[in-house]
Amino acid sequence: MANPDPTIDAALQALQAAAQRSAVARRLQGDAETALLQSVVDLAASILDAQAASIALFEHEPDRLEYRVAAGPQGAGVVGLSVPPARGIVGFVFSTAQPIAVSDVRKDPRFDQGTAERTGYVPFAIAAVPIVGSGGTLGVLQVLDKRSSETFSLGDMDLLARLARQAATAIDATRVQRDSTLMLREVLRTIAGDELDEGALDALLSAEAVTLDRDAEQPFWRLVDVLSRVRGMGDRELTLVVEMLEVVARTAGRPGRPTTRRRRFPVDDDE
Repeated sequence: MANPDPTIDAALQALQAAAQRSAVARRLQGDAETALLQSVVDLAASILDAQAASIALFEHEPDRLEYRVAAGPQGAGVVGLSVPPARGIVGFVFSTAQPIAVSDVRKDPRFDQGTAERTGYVPFAIAAVPIVGSGGTLGVLQVLDKRSSETFSLGDMDLLARLARQAATAIDATRVQRDSTLMLREVLRTIAGDELDEGALDALLSAEAVTLDRDAEQPFWRLVDVLSRVRGMGDRELTLVVEMLEVVARTAGRPGRPTTRRRRFPVDDDE
């Protein structure tokens, strides 16, 4: 591939800083999105005493609804399955952004019997609500078969809507990091116009991506991984950690700093 012209190269260098910061954020964030979505379906299944609960999120290339997390004794079989975004009750809720409760799926023509059979569990009743974020509908939260009732009440639907809002918050908070490559691609396409085809864009972005995670064992990435484990700290403890890191960063930037001397903490004032 020929070298890109100076304008494209300059734009790529400017955007690389944003991509590097996004890569660090992804490492720090880890599986927080999945963990939070899992807590949503766990709570939905528990409070409604349901056989299963799941979240399906919309994904591109190809367009599909992909089941990410599930809960309940009958929920595990759906994780990892994908369906077209207009198929079944879940597709109806996603496409229309309207909640729905069906007390007997056998009488509803929208019910996707085939996908249900693939999960190993065919329900009788379904309640589903859209997960709506800042950019539109992101996916669907659904619950199957209450043990205590054959139908879902208005209170049940209100609870599901509240949980769906929590899921949307989690997804919106992480998709900026997850979509950083897409952002770089679109900006470069706008700048380059017809000068770079899809293959050239792929090669250019792949070369940059390699520099972001070149060695996961480097001390910097070890630090990132340690920081990911202190996410549960309170504000006071986190403030202390930040202040300590700022001191280390300032020290690292001084010329002629010592590199081999080590001290144990804490240090007595009269040492």
